[in-house]
Amino acid sequence: MRGYQLGPSPYQQVLQHSRLRGRQHGPNVCAVQKLIGTNRKYFTNCKQWYQRKICGKSTVISYECCPGYEKVPGEKGCPAALPLSNIYETLGVVGSATTQLYSDRSNLRPEIEGPGSFTIFAPSNEAWASLSAETLDSLVSNVNIELLNALRYHMVNKRVLTDDLKHGTTLNSMYQNLPIQIHHYPNGIVTVNCARLLKADHHATNGVVHVIDKVISTTTNSIQHIVETEESLETLRAAVAASDLNSLLESEGQYTLLAPTNEAFEKIPRETLNRILGDPEALRDLLNHHILKSAMCAEAIIAGLTMETLEGTTLDVGCSGEELTLNGKPIIANKDILATNGVVHFVNELLIPDSAKTLFELAQESEVSESMNFFRQAGLSSHLTGSERVTLLAPVNDVFKDKPISVDSNMKNLLLNHIVKDQLSSKYLYHGQKLQTLGDKELRVFVYRNNLCIENACIAAHDKRGRFGTLFSVDKMLTPPTGSVMDVLKADHRFSTLVAAIQSAGLTENLNRPGTYTVFAPTNEAFRHSGEQLLCVIGVIPEQWLGLSAIFFESVSWEHGHPTRLIRISPSQQKPEDAQKAVALNSCKNCGHGFILPLYTCECYEMFGVCAMKFQSGMREVKMSVTQDQGI
Repeated sequence: MRGYQLGPSPYQQVLQHSRLRGRQHGPNVCAVQKLIGTNRKYFTNCKQWYQRKICGKSTVISYECCPGYEKVPGEKGCPAALPLSNIYETLGVVGSATTQLYSDRSNLRPEIEGPGSFTIFAPSNEAWASLSAETLDSLVSNVNIELLNALRYHMVNKRVLTDDLKHGTTLNSMYQNLPIQIHHYPNGIVTVNCARLLKADHHATNGVVHVIDKVISTTTNSIQHIVETEESLETLRAAVAASDLNSLLESEGQYTLLAPTNEAFEKIPRETLNRILGDPEALRDLLNHHILKSAMCAEAIIAGLTMETLEGTTLDVGCSGEELTLNGKPIIANKDILATNGVVHFVNELLIPDSAKTLFELAQESEVSESMNFFRQAGLSSHLTGSERVTLLAPVNDVFKDKPISVDSNMKNLLLNHIVKDQLSSKYLYHGQKLQTLGDKELRVFVYRNNLCIENACIAAHDKRGRFGTLFSVDKMLTPPTGSVMDVLKADHRFSTLVAAIQSAGLTENLNRPGTYTVFAPTNEAFRHSGEQLLCVIGVIPEQWLGLSAIFFESVSWEHGHPTRLIRISPSQQKPEDAQKAVALNSCKNCGHGFILPLYTCECYEMFGVCAMKFQSGMREVKMSVTQDQGI
């Protein structure tokens, strides 16, 4: 909530941290970080203290008297409080001698020396020196009006400390009651019309002095007025009018407009720009993506942070030395243009959100760009660039690494089955859901604890939602189902022994009927190496084992690769009570996995991921029991 604050202000918290870091040097000593090669200093917070960086640049630590204190010769630290004097005298003590000089010249001195209670945001000496010669000349050439008015705009007719400077509030200045905008950021930075407080809370007999790093000027125009009057924002002006955002940009509130210049719009391909400008929803998303929900002055950014836009997504706002960055790129051309309802930064690149992009544009900028080449070669681009609502299941580039692929009719049909009808979101997919593709195939959804998969491929990254389509990056080429389990086994010569065994055991019907199964299918090679004496834990004699070697899982849910529900298919003559009798007659051993085996007839070991037992030669039939929930 704007202006609301509980407990010490962020500024006071940072100041307290600086005190703690400086206490080894004596009382009232604060640790200060100075940006190497500049005069910029900051009270240090915990993060900056350990990183020793501000805006990515190295800092050095120095130790200075905390605000309101001074050194005493021969004493450690800063034990003495600064003597209280009036505001005029205090200006000289805190390093704002130029403000003191101009107060004298403009005849402001009697007022700030006399009775009353004032707060002055005094520009530092460096702030005055940084003004252009033209601006400074216009002030000092008319000291009784221009300079006096400028100084009075830096003043408030009451005592205001940093704890009173609430974020997003305004103070009425002593020049025509024009507002001064206050922003108090979580990192402890406090700005006044986007000028940073350098030295705060210096008490005087008739008020308070805060030293700031800029000479501030009056602000009377809204963000909308800036857009309407800046020549370099002509294209933005037309876009704002077309999207009916004028009322927002002139409304009360505090926003940050990242205003794309004409040059920024010109960098976008004409076809893309015309598409967005001609689509009211895409245009509105584009513009809202350039508006932050709060006013962010450049001086408040000393490290990277994430800020939410009106469009609902976020931007990474940071800094590199003196430059501001957006999503890691130094594209802010002109910063801190203050408005009555926020601040404007000019940007020289257009920030197009995913919600304004076609599927093809989304994919070209991600790790599935290789897939796009195949979709284009197959003549399927129209499905990815138009207004058709679809979801693209695009294999990541690594899928095609070192795999030459030719795009023929079969490949085109396969790619069509990677385009699902309707614009989906992974948040709403559920286990067992069936998706219809443009190739008239059904794809099944499998939801696991740590994976979300569609047929044989799993979603490799968060989905991206575009204007009409959604992009799912998947880790494999999808293979839609083409028949029953038995059909698949018959079609692969590697499983001919297993197929014969299934047919011999009379299980063909089971594997052809509707249902959801997973088969751990031994290959012909596995059968050749197994030998007759190996018996899977099914409780039958070796002669019967060949027809029962397949282990079937129904409605499998996976936990780190292990099935949680197991159903065995056994010969009809195999009765549970026979197994119970066998267990009762023999000494038994729990082999794990829920299997109980006769100890003297077998030994447990792992094969095909399940417990198995090895018969000694010439042994008689052995029956076994497993836990009740797993069956026989």
